[in-house]
Amino acid sequence: MTTFPVHTMESAPERSKPALQQLQSAFGMIPNLIGAMSTSPILIDSLVGLFGKVHGGSFTEAQVQIVLLTDAVTNGSTWAAAFHTALALKEGIDPADVQAIREARLPKDSKFAALSGLAKTMIEKRGHLDDEDINRFLAAGFGEDHLLEVIAAVAASTITNYTGSITRPPLDAPFQDHAWQD
Repeated sequence: MTTFPVHTMESAPERSKPALQQLQSAFGMIPNLIGAMSTSPILIDSLVGLFGKVHGGSFTEAQVQIVLLTDAVTNGSTWAAAFHTALALKEGIDPADVQAIREARLPKDSKFAALSGLAKTMIEKRGHLDDEDINRFLAAGFGEDHLLEVIAAVAASTITNYTGSITRPPLDAPFQDHAWQD
C-alpha cells in the first residue's frame, strides 16, 4: 500500500505553500486531507481556485455544506463525510437533516432536499440530468444559475473526495466524533 505524506507548512513543496496558507486561513488549521493534497501543487491550486468561487457564490454557507456533505456520502469519502458533517453542524443545520444525508436520505428542509437530491443525482448520473431532475430543482425555487453553480461545488468536492480515497489521510481529531463509514 502506498503511503502519502501529510504535509505541514514546513514540509510541503514550495509551490504548494501559498495554497496551504490560504486554506489554513479559511479553516484555522491545515486538515490532514489538505496536507496530503499539497503533495501536488497543481491539485491544491485547482482546489483553492474552486474553493473561493464555491464558498463565495450565491449559496449560503449552509447550502454549500449540504451539497458538499451529500457529495462526500455519494462518493463514499469517509474523511470528507466527517469533515463536512462537522462544518454543516457548525453552520446550524438541523442535526436530523445532517444525519439524513449521512444515511443517503433527503433532508426534511425542502431547499436542502432539492440541493442534496440534485447533487446526488448529478454524481450518480455523471452529469446527465434529465428534464425531470432539472425541473424538480427549479421548482424548489432555485434558478438555472444555481443549477450550474452546483456543478462547481460538485467539482470541488470531487477533488477532495477522490484525494481522500486515494491518499487515505488520518481523520483529524476535531472531526473524529463525526467519523462515517460507507
